[in-house]
Amino acid sequence: MTSSAERGMSGSMLDDFLAYTLAGSRPEAHAMKGTCVSGVRWSWLDDGVLQLEPATQEEGTRSVLASAGVHGDETAPIELLSYLVRDIANGAAALTCRLLVILGNVDAMRDACRYRDDDLNRLFSGRHAQVPDSHEAPRAAALERAATQFFDIASAERGARWHIDMHTAIRASAFERFALLPHTGRPFSHAMFEWLGEARISAVLLHTTKGNTYSHFTAQACGAEACTLELGKVRPFGQNDLTRFAGADEALRHLLAGINAANGAKGDANAALPRAFTVIDQITKRSEAFELRVAADVPNFTPFVKGTVLACDGDYRYVVSRDEERIVFPNATVKPGLRAGLMVVETTQDTLSSLV
Repeated sequence: MTSSAERGMSGSMLDDFLAYTLAGSRPEAHAMKGTCVSGVRWSWLDDGVLQLEPATQEEGTRSVLASAGVHGDETAPIELLSYLVRDIANGAAALTCRLLVILGNVDAMRDACRYRDDDLNRLFSGRHAQVPDSHEAPRAAALERAATQFFDIASAERGARWHIDMHTAIRASAFERFALLPHTGRPFSHAMFEWLGEARISAVLLHTTKGNTYSHFTAQACGAEACTLELGKVRPFGQNDLTRFAGADEALRHLLAGINAANGAKGDANAALPRAFTVIDQITKRSEAFELRVAADVPNFTPFVKGTVLACDGDYRYVVSRDEERIVFPNATVKPGLRAGLMVVETTQDTLSSLV
């Protein structure tokens, strides 16, 4: 039986998981798991890592990893997850599946910065081993282990494993809310597109090569239906208008409750689904001589016409070769060797017709 002291400690953790995590609090060994008044079972697994499970589970129960704060300054989704934990714990939000909540780069969150040494969202799928001295390397390895252990005992049925990794963007975008889907070699999921539509996502960027983001890792190594969400603008803690994130918040709560698009039912109208854009190339910064020939504040998904020179670096040029290409994540300040922009073209009709 859970003691009143243990209930009080778990209450403070679950009532404000963000504050508990930012404070560096850790439960005593005897108080790392418990049961909420709602009947949901919880387990504190690591700094910023909390597992929640419904009182009863059926065979094939969905397993959902919901993460935020992989970049420490992207605070709104972190706040949403903390409120979600509170509402599940007190019974205000339904939970019918296994849930792993992860607050990613906790040290950067505490420092109110994006990262300390290296972008954590470029260190997954083992890339952290290439930068062993980086402050972020151990965290990347820990988050890989957390995801692997969570999904290792999850149902292998199609659509039973999900990962929603929530971010906010540094710059404006032609589409305020968009998603990125990792490349796995498998067809993209109609259920995921339906869920993204419910989350009021306007556009989806489809990767065509493997990457080192957290959602790439869970898709490739864990077999999850995974996505990265870009939901708005970077703001400090306490300065977010969370009503602007209501679509994603409601869709995630529906997914966890097992209702609406979470059931994977195909809709009749493709018009309700997001537009799709496929990556056709990457602009890479090769040296400090790199020059990105776009305005510093150019929005994501800005279109450019054929013949436009977008980047120069010594003998290297990136010239738009199609009638229209759009740039996403332009950033000339990255380290040499890293991506300074993604080039995409619209493929909505072909993409929607090939969903499974």
